[in-house]
This record gives sequence, C-alpha cells and structure tokens, in this order.
Amino acid sequence: MYYSETKVIIGGLAHVPILIFIVNFIKGKFESIASEIVEVKKEEPKVKVVEVKEEEVKAEELNANEFKEKSE
Repeated sequence: MYYSETKVIIGGLAHVPILIFIVNFIKGKFESIASEIVEVKKEEPKVKVVEVKEEEVKAEELNANEFKEKSE
C-alpha cells in the first residue's frame, strides 16, 4: 500500500518534536557531565602574592652605557 504525499509529510512533521526531545535530552546529559568536570577545575591555584619594591636610582650612579640603553 502506497502513502500519499500529504500523509508522508504529516508523518515526518509529527516526528520532528520527538527528534527535538531526543537531541535536547542527549545535550542535557553532556552539559551535566561537562559541569561536573568544570567544577573540579574551578579550584584556584595556591599562589603567594608578593609586593615588588622599587629602588630609587640616582642619575650619577648610572654609567654612560646603562643610560644609553634606557634611552633607546
């Protein structure tokens, strides 16, 4: 028995919501797995913050070579 074009089209359109549900279900499973992995990696590394101390350097202390390098 052959089906008319309208029955085939209606049948195809009826299956679209089912396919969308299956795709969203699979997508949701992958997102939940990915969120568990991301939660583990959210731990901040233990880094000690150290302040940098700047020293004042007088122009007389610089020799001619260092002065030329800094000006370039």
